[in-house]
Amino acid sequence: MPNLNGAVWRKSSRSHEQGQCVELALNLPGVAAVRDSKTPEQDALVFTKAQLQTFLATIKSGRLDL
Repeated sequence: MPNLNGAVWRKSSRSHEQGQCVELALNLPGVAAVRDSKTPEQDALVFTKAQLQTFLATIKSGRLDL
């Protein structure tokens, strides 16, 4: 697991007022990290930048919709 101490987290633009949102850190060397804002002390999902682009494209395409 990469060291995330220097991560600069930003909240989703679609976050709710109750604070239930996803946070993303893009400033890490070679990787991007995603975490749940309600439990920031827990582990984050870490992706290479290419993996994150594929993951986000898959979400946007609707292929993961139930």
